[in-house]
Amino acid sequence: MKGKQDRFNGNSRVLHRRAVRTPLPDAAAERVFHENMMALADARDRKADLLADPDVTLLDAYDAELERIADSVERQFRVVAGEEFEEAAMAYNRGERDDPTGALATYYSEGLWRIQQRTTITEMLFSPLILRYPDCVTVNIRFATGYSTQKSIHYESPEHSTEDLPDEHAQTYYQESLYSQKRAAAYLRETSQIIREEFPHPDETTFEERKYGGIVAAGGRRGSVFSALLERVDPDPDRFSGPATGTTLVQEGPEARRTERELFSDGELVY
Repeated sequence: MKGKQDRFNGNSRVLHRRAVRTPLPDAAAERVFHENMMALADARDRKADLLADPDVTLLDAYDAELERIADSVERQFRVVAGEEFEEAAMAYNRGERDDPTGALATYYSEGLWRIQQRTTITEMLFSPLILRYPDCVTVNIRFATGYSTQKSIHYESPEHSTEDLPDEHAQTYYQESLYSQKRAAAYLRETSQIIREEFPHPDETTFEERKYGGIVAAGGRRGSVFSALLERVDPDPDRFSGPATGTTLVQEGPEARRTERELFSDGELVY
């Protein structure tokens, strides 16, 4: 799926108020989950490095992060639905199949397409929620109207600006934009550490230390202004009444509703 620009012919309703629950039955599964989380942290650090480089455009920094995120999501596609994940999603949406694998493939396909569009669409906030429980992990792929949250930091992208400024003002604006990007880079590095702390290596920590963890992130833009947020989330220990027996779609938990109230006061959760 990487590099494709065609619209995924899916249905955004599959994302609404739902999450993917994946079991963690053994040490091997925990290591795979940890590797995926470290890939996200590394992508955030790489984006920070590029944002701090005045010779790199903000869009290039976003593309570098997106490529790593897309690779991680695509790997999940293949775990869930095999090599034919796209075909499974298409068949599910055409009504030719009605099974958990097709629903999961549709969830990931729709989510990935929308993630890929996030640098080109204004007023769309991407806000994933990842939670670790003793025997499983859940991932909510969420989108909201608006471009920011109450807690987001903001930074400016000159290449996205449509204002025609006089030369002296344009230079000042460019310098201030670079400064805002360097501040954002420092924030990204700081919050990538949160990912590492919330999802530690299973071979280096006890089960008690790692059985709960969580993060919520948010990013969007309005014109030339971009936003970013990442913070810890405490999973609800009473969310699930039964063990995780397989990867499946589940309804969102209380953590999703809580973070929605805390973050999206100026926007509406739409997917």
